[in-house]
Amino acid sequence: MAIYTIFIVEDDPWYGEILKHHLSLNPDYKVTLFSTGKELLSKMWPQPDLITLDFSLPDITGDKLLKKIQDINPSVPVIMISGQENVSVAVNLLKMGVSDYLIKDDATKDLLWNSILRIRETQTLKKEVEHLREELGQKYSFDKSIIGQSDVMKRVFKMMEKALKTNINISITGETGTGKELVAKAIHYNSSRKKNNFVAVNMAAIPEGLIESTLFGHEKGAFTGAIARQLGKFEEASGGTLFLDEIAELDLSLQSKLLRVLQERELVRLGGNQNIKLDVRLIVATHSSLVEEVRKGNFREDLFFRIMGLPLELPPLRDRENDILILSKHFLNEFAKENNMGVIRFSKEAKDKLIQYYFPGNVRELKAIVELAAVICENNEITENDITYTPTKSGEVFLTKKKTLRQHTCDIVKYYLNKNNNDVIETAKSLDIGKSTIYKMIKDGELV
Repeated sequence: MAIYTIFIVEDDPWYGEILKHHLSLNPDYKVTLFSTGKELLSKMWPQPDLITLDFSLPDITGDKLLKKIQDINPSVPVIMISGQENVSVAVNLLKMGVSDYLIKDDATKDLLWNSILRIRETQTLKKEVEHLREELGQKYSFDKSIIGQSDVMKRVFKMMEKALKTNINISITGETGTGKELVAKAIHYNSSRKKNNFVAVNMAAIPEGLIESTLFGHEKGAFTGAIARQLGKFEEASGGTLFLDEIAELDLSLQSKLLRVLQERELVRLGGNQNIKLDVRLIVATHSSLVEEVRKGNFREDLFFRIMGLPLELPPLRDRENDILILSKHFLNEFAKENNMGVIRFSKEAKDKLIQYYFPGNVRELKAIVELAAVICENNEITENDITYTPTKSGEVFLTKKKTLRQHTCDIVKYYLNKNNNDVIETAKSLDIGKSTIYKMIKDGELV
């Protein structure tokens, strides 16, 4: 375990040595003793992990020394030790930010030991949280979390960069599976708010009767089953970012309350009467057109203008040029590494098949297709037959591929020939075309 540096400031040399000896029983602690505030301030570099202060020092009072310490390092925890049991002094010091207030008596050294253990545990947890947030920041850096080199994605990256410079609200539009939440996370974890929470809410997944409580919280007894106070998602995201996905699903009756919260930057919990100030960046997303929803009367125009902020439109995968292959390789390598599968490659035919597909489910669908192909392929090579699509609607197998009208026609004829056991006459009747048309397509090699 790393050495934990403790500074003790105590003008009574005998008492100071007792505290130093007691704390030094822990081999992880490096304890240094000072007799005056001036001496401490001159030795604040390298900075300690914790400081204990005698409130009544000969050269400066504990509250004034505390303020000077906080000016140098506001994050260092300070334990105040005083010979007087003055409640008002203790309360004032705790308000100023001391981590603990102890009275000098026979139990002080043991209380100090336990107090340091609690503070150290809290510091460890904070460091772990900070480390996780740094890892998230790296994970959601633009070049790692959002893969793509197409011109349309480069334009998206430029807009995302602009989003980092201010706290303006952001509205993200795009088809299902284009990565709207991923973009929202990338913006948050690269912004000045990255050390605070990113809270995501899918509006379409919350029952209508629970949306208000989910967003704004409730007080105990606000409704049947409200057995305790519950903070809402807005409060959870305090200092950070709130991501409301599928915002178009929000009921009109709640849109007015959301508008008021955004305008006033404060809320009142359900069943409460206290105004709670908010500091939240809002990012909303929808796969539908909010402009169209406003026109239909399903979405408030004033709320639309309040949340629109900086608009980001994510392109469908079919419009992202060679990003399909770039993403495919990324998903394949990531999946193979996670599952210790070694190096897996795409055959040329498999790549061609991926490029031709329309991907109605966009990036999410591509990831699923690649991962399945990695599982079922043989000899660490994904072939054309390993690339399987699952059309969601009848006939979509034809419409979701990038082909010419003639190529689609050939596919349709081949489909019905196979269905009719290669009976040309029956196929011609089914399609209402001449059998000579089919024979010519066969002769020209179009139905191979």
